[in-house]
Amino acid sequence: MNYILIPVLIILCLLVVVSLIRGVIAFLKTTKIDLETGEGETVTEMQMMQNKAMFARIKYQAGAIAVVAVIALLASAGS
Repeated sequence: MNYILIPVLIILCLLVVVSLIRGVIAFLKTTKIDLETGEGETVTEMQMMQNKAMFARIKYQAGAIAVVAVIALLASAGS
């Protein structure tokens, strides 16, 4: 079972990193647009991108924690 869960955990960890980077990039773009133009419509669109990326990160982190918990339960049941 660990042979399946370890790759799933690695994939979830990679997805956490990717969504974190996407959220930070959206944040930096929002700051740059806000400083250059001061337009509220574009900023709101970028803020929505930030929210989506950070919510995705939270989902992937929760999945990774669940997989770690399952691995821990399987390890304790096996000993």
